[in-house]
Amino acid sequence: MKFYRPLPLKQEIKIHSKDFIVSKTDAKGNIIYSNETFSKITGYSQDEVLGAPHNILRHPDMPSIIFFLMWQRIQSGKNIRALVKNLSKSGEFYWVSTDFEIHKNEVSQQNTYIAFRRSVSTKAINTIEPLYKTLLKIEKREGNEASLIYLQKFLDERNTTFDEYMDLVLKPTGFISIIFNTMKNTFAKAA
Repeated sequence: MKFYRPLPLKQEIKIHSKDFIVSKTDAKGNIIYSNETFSKITGYSQDEVLGAPHNILRHPDMPSIIFFLMWQRIQSGKNIRALVKNLSKSGEFYWVSTDFEIHKNEVSQQNTYIAFRRSVSTKAINTIEPLYKTLLKIEKREGNEASLIYLQKFLDERNTTFDEYMDLVLKPTGFISIIFNTMKNTFAKAA
């Protein structure tokens, strides 16, 4: 299957704090489920995305190394949270916090991955964007390995891990945190 990748526009889709974008992929990263909010935000109907690789949403401003870390972690059966800039069907972009649930089918021994996305603050975007721009420049100039080395140095200088850094940047607080965790538990049981 071939998918059209839109030209990125400099127009942002603002996501309401009550919107939760959910998708489920197979072990190869192909979409096998998406909720209505996914369709509303991305512009892709549920029929259009079934079987599509999840990277159809990948914005060219995102460094590859972030997806490498995410994929490596979820394939090992562990969650990872990250701040991600995605690309809609129209070419508009949107920023989300992405969080995963990993499900192992005991019969087929294949994992499926449920991604939960929610809005992020302007402060979080402003914090992460300079890092992502630097990582992207390094990737284009020197490759992914150099980008990973830079990221590790960046984290070491702050005496933190990627997870701790993302928690600091993305941590939902108060009522939104309660809603997000409740929503994750509800979708995880239903999907």
